[in-house]
Amino acid sequence: MSFSVLALVVLVGLLGPLLAARASWRIPVVVGELAGGIVIGLSGFSLVDPSSIDFHLLATIGFGLTMVVVGSQIPVADAAVRALAPKGLIGALAVGCAAAALGVAIAAVFGTGHAALYGVILASSSAALVLPMLQSVGMRRTSVTQLIAQVAIADVACIVALPLVVAPERAPEATIGALVIAAAAIVLVIVLRRLSRTDIRRRLHRFSERRRFALELRFSLLALFTFAAIAQFATLSIMLAGFVFGLVLAAGGEPRRLARQLFGITEGFFGPLFFVWLGASLDLRTLAGHPQMILLGIVLGLAAVAAHLASRVAGLPWSQSIASAGQLGVPVAAVTLALQSGSLAAGEDAAIILGALVTIATSALATSFIARKLAVRVSPRLAP
Repeated sequence: MSFSVLALVVLVGLLGPLLAARASWRIPVVVGELAGGIVIGLSGFSLVDPSSIDFHLLATIGFGLTMVVVGSQIPVADAAVRALAPKGLIGALAVGCAAAALGVAIAAVFGTGHAALYGVILASSSAALVLPMLQSVGMRRTSVTQLIAQVAIADVACIVALPLVVAPERAPEATIGALVIAAAAIVLVIVLRRLSRTDIRRRLHRFSERRRFALELRFSLLALFTFAAIAQFATLSIMLAGFVFGLVLAAGGEPRRLARQLFGITEGFFGPLFFVWLGASLDLRTLAGHPQMILLGIVLGLAAVAAHLASRVAGLPWSQSIASAGQLGVPVAAVTLALQSGSLAAGEDAAIILGALVTIATSALATSFIARKLAVRVSPRLAP
């Protein structure tokens, strides 16, 4: 992989911030990055080779770091979220049951045989996508605490289940690997919390900041790559390793400086590179030869919205239920894992991404409705 290719990847990755710059559109940055990859990849001008070993390695690191950021945004240490965990669990279970039924029906209609995969995708939500959308229209955290609990539970369950449904033949090894990673994560959380009660962590932080050693970032990358090595040995994806380590950071209290450092290397380079690589790996031309896959993508998106409406049984407002259907992390992870294993039919990977884009659009519409509703409530107070 040459520096000219890296420069091109970074350049087309700027399409993400460009499309997301207009706040009223509520387009996630990753949509533009995917579009940039599509233009220069297999679906476009074939300017890059997504199968290149070094390109794939950098993209895999980006995938892991992206999942660290996603996991670190799960508020596992928030007492208010834990208090509403039962309602969130009920909502997540209702969505999961609806998603399982819809997944079976969709797989039967389209004859793909991927009912379990569709069920996991339909049941998923994206905390990194939904919560910033709702906060951007002025919704306070206390107003969406139940939604946060539900999304957090769905994120954890779907990300753990995804590798098992993508490659069920490797389920025993994957389960053992997941248990080892979970045990290592619990030990690391205990160590971090005990260190936080002493002066060692603060002294290390001040020493690192004064000498500009970035020790917290180095230790974090060491832990991430150790988790990734365990995952690789157990034929698991780095997705799970990154997400679990993100949960560790959330539970142990991520220092602000470390958060800035992780955000910088992830959102500044590795994350965009991963999404550009993913877009470059998609061959949308297969959709022209398999038009039923376009229909599959639309159906998956609408089915995800329908499944999330089941959270009304837990008392979640219907607008928040629709907003919670916004998903990206799990569909992207599903396509990434499937590209590595070759388990999807021609055009099915693009259909899954299309379905995710449909949920993003509906989530944006629901968020706009919530914004108008909030404006109506506030305007009478401003009247003379």
